[in-house]
Amino acid sequence: MSKVKKMKSENLSISKEQLEKVQTLQADLQKFCAHIGGLEVQKAKAIYQINMLEKEMEDFKKSIEDEYGPININLTDGTYEVIPTDKEK
Repeated sequence: MSKVKKMKSENLSISKEQLEKVQTLQADLQKFCAHIGGLEVQKAKAIYQINMLEKEMEDFKKSIEDEYGPININLTDGTYEVIPTDKEK
């Protein structure tokens, strides 16, 4: 028969100060990971808003172009220049 070794059952542990430091560091890591998760959600919402605004801008540009034709608009004072088309050249 084979012999089975019995292991000593000692309670090995780090010092109280080391444990507290590890616990504090772990808690800080978890806090910042959660914060990053929140920021990622905000980022996703901001990207969605940008996409919606870009679509709205494109739709509005199309409606202006339908009314005035192809133009360049001065965003400071609202004046515009007609963009010559191939037919007008």
